[in-house]
Amino acid sequence: MNEIRTETPIAPQQTAGSLIFERLSPALGAVVHNLDLAGRLDDAIIQAIRDGLDEHQVLFFREQTFSPAQQRDFAARFGQLHIHPVYPQHETVPEIMILEFDENLKGHQNNWHTDVTFIETPPFGSVLYADDVPPTGGDTIWASSYAAYEALSPALQNFLGGLHAVHDFAKNFTPDRFRTYGVDDKLAVTYNKHKPVLHPVVRTNQKTGRKGLFVNRSFTSHIDGLEKAESAAILNFLFTHLETPEFQVRFRWTKGAVAFWDNRFTQHYAVSDYFPNHRRVRRATILGDRPV
Repeated sequence: MNEIRTETPIAPQQTAGSLIFERLSPALGAVVHNLDLAGRLDDAIIQAIRDGLDEHQVLFFREQTFSPAQQRDFAARFGQLHIHPVYPQHETVPEIMILEFDENLKGHQNNWHTDVTFIETPPFGSVLYADDVPPTGGDTIWASSYAAYEALSPALQNFLGGLHAVHDFAKNFTPDRFRTYGVDDKLAVTYNKHKPVLHPVVRTNQKTGRKGLFVNRSFTSHIDGLEKAESAAILNFLFTHLETPEFQVRFRWTKGAVAFWDNRFTQHYAVSDYFPNHRRVRRATILGDRPV
């Protein structure tokens, strides 16, 4: 009798040259074709993705199959990963944050924000994977802080370039938010660990030299050195300006889709219009450097 032998199939080699970036809007956003993120990714592919982020700011990948460990390992190719102090983690992969909403917990990320700007070295980027999506709704919108800055007058650009703003964890993560996730016992120690930090109002991409606004409604509390009314007026103008539709791209999620965005130079808004349907996504967050 002939022996039956089985061999584990070898994943096909992927090359950076085969990637296609399909632009979605003039301001930002591109769908990346011909790439399996769970497959073998050499350094050239990782560099192509980095370059794509510099150009498009947020990249989308359809029809991916990404385990939590694979998602963590992919994100770690771009830097050290952050573990969120409040949101729930995957049970076996703590670097993966779970955002899950249904009839028992309504989505509440429906505000314009940039992730985790309340630390000294805010994230370089985030990798979000869709485990389950509602039949309709649940889109995410991104806005380009490059486009917002470049639309300002030179005089205002010059003025803002000399300012710094305070980013405060407690502005967004109130005691009610801790109660929502059942982590009241962590409140005091988390507040003590995350003191307000100071970041420039305009930050610069050290690779390209391009500049973008770096303030957001969730965490920026005030502009350092200005009177309270002056700070509030300027920030309210900038927050509203950043939300201009011409600076945006909107993504319709499908199961297995991935979004990878440059957190330094974008804001995003999770449209929470799908209640009471189920939506579960998981995020890996890549730490960055100190804004300049």
